[in-house]
Amino acid sequence: MADVTPPSRAEIEEFWETWLQVNRDAEASGDWRVMAEWYAEDASYGWMYSPDEHFMAVGREQIRDWAIGIEMDGLDGWHYDYQCSMIDEAKGMVLGFWKQRSGIVNDATGQEYEILGIGGSWFGVERQDRGADHPDTGLLKFAWQRDWFDMPSTAHTFVEIIKAGKAPDTLLKRMEVAGHGVPGHYHYDEMPSSVWPPPVERGDYVTQQPTTEASA
Repeated sequence: MADVTPPSRAEIEEFWETWLQVNRDAEASGDWRVMAEWYAEDASYGWMYSPDEHFMAVGREQIRDWAIGIEMDGLDGWHYDYQCSMIDEAKGMVLGFWKQRSGIVNDATGQEYEILGIGGSWFGVERQDRGADHPDTGLLKFAWQRDWFDMPSTAHTFVEIIKAGKAPDTLLKRMEVAGHGVPGHYHYDEMPSSVWPPPVERGDYVTQQPTTEASA
């Protein structure tokens, strides 16, 4: 395989702007599957529901069908507005921090129901190799993505929407998407990719070594 030139900051910034736009498009249409083309064919995308229930999709098709398909179906009107983004071109990473809002108004406050706590996505951006003849012209794609959010707060907000009688049938059906029987839901020791992004799990970017060995 030819050596692939790492993307520059300008390239990552341009790629990130297209990602923000496709997010807007997906939120407007209610179908997030269009976002699958921003991922590499062998990308992984995961997050944690509980210590022993993790979601992981490996490969673009699983990301399309599971991560931004089954997991997002029924969340019509919800939007995930990025509040802050940070780019590290040396590592080829982007951090995006978002607020998760429902599009459903709380009559008591006049504001949308919102998932409290900090939510975000951590991305690895890589240039896709187009072969020895054109090593520098590959398109940028996400090689991996890991999300975090406040799960207890998420459950609380869903319950509050239900108690207010404002939960559409689509949201009620979405709340049934839980448990290890759902595609992409794994026990920790069965996951097909690591909780930490693969290069981080390998130790490529270790910042601080442990000061002592764990006790036996």
